[in-house]
Amino acid sequence: MSASARPVLVTGAGGFLGGYVVRELRAHGIPVLASGRDAQALARVAAPEETLVSSLAGLPGAVRPVDAIVHCAALSSPWGRRSDFAAANVEGTAAAVSFAEKSGARRFVFVSSPSVYAAARDRIGIREDDVDPGNRLNDYIRSKLAAEELLREAQRAGRIHELVIVRPRGLIGAGDPSLVPRLIAVHRRIGVPLFDDGRNLIDVTAVENAASALRLALRAGDPAGGVYNISNGDPRPFRELLEGLLSRLGETPRFRRLSRRGAWTLAASLEGICRALPGRPEPPLTRYTLSTIAYAQTLDISRARSELGYAPVVSLDEALDRAVADLRARAERAA
Repeated sequence: MSASARPVLVTGAGGFLGGYVVRELRAHGIPVLASGRDAQALARVAAPEETLVSSLAGLPGAVRPVDAIVHCAALSSPWGRRSDFAAANVEGTAAAVSFAEKSGARRFVFVSSPSVYAAARDRIGIREDDVDPGNRLNDYIRSKLAAEELLREAQRAGRIHELVIVRPRGLIGAGDPSLVPRLIAVHRRIGVPLFDDGRNLIDVTAVENAASALRLALRAGDPAGGVYNISNGDPRPFRELLEGLLSRLGETPRFRRLSRRGAWTLAASLEGICRALPGRPEPPLTRYTLSTIAYAQTLDISRARSELGYAPVVSLDEALDRAVADLRARAERAA
């Protein structure tokens, strides 16, 4: 099999972003090997001969020749056990590196997260190097930082040849299992917390744009560990974003105006209580969640534009339309 005929392995292909990446690659004539644990989810995005049903831990024992790897699989949550994040995001990445080494993969494209920039302050135009390696706001952030460093060490050791790291911000679109459904659930239950009258700017990304960026990263970008922020490049005030979403749903906004300091103290207390409870349930409010909705956070995507050739192909309003249409369709099917 020639290198050009080898497929690209997409881990987490049965998930939200992974599924879009598979479709994006296939739409551009790039052969795919879709990997994940859920055979039914994989069957929705790829033919049987294009799938590899395996956990991340099982990848090193299921090696096939591939041209490159797009590593989307991850445990992403504002709350959870450190051991679970480490197993999924650090040990899982180590297993993907072992697969890359054995399969002769040319390039490893890693989906990291702008959560590594999270902080209790406004941050506008964050560049890729504006990251605190000691960020300990939550265990998800720790695991993503650790996975990035593991990959850099693997490249220095010659275990992977080319490395590109992509940090897409706040994915939305049809099939979104997290961001939009969480906001709507909170709104319907208690109302959405609002700080500074919702003037804080928020960056999000249409999932199609993130998939496009990952396709571009297979051939472009700095192969020596280049890092690229991805967003729609269209930051909006938090209140405007929420009102746009709710108007599409025909719902009247319910906001709860809170002080940042009081909310931060409350979130820290709730985290302490939930850690002590059996099963460590997720708190109704976490400091990480507050860092994303109470403060402005926008990304500088100029490096991705210039080095990857990235440009958003789906507007923010289109992404909101698609997310809401999908939610309505799912509600009708469940009725």
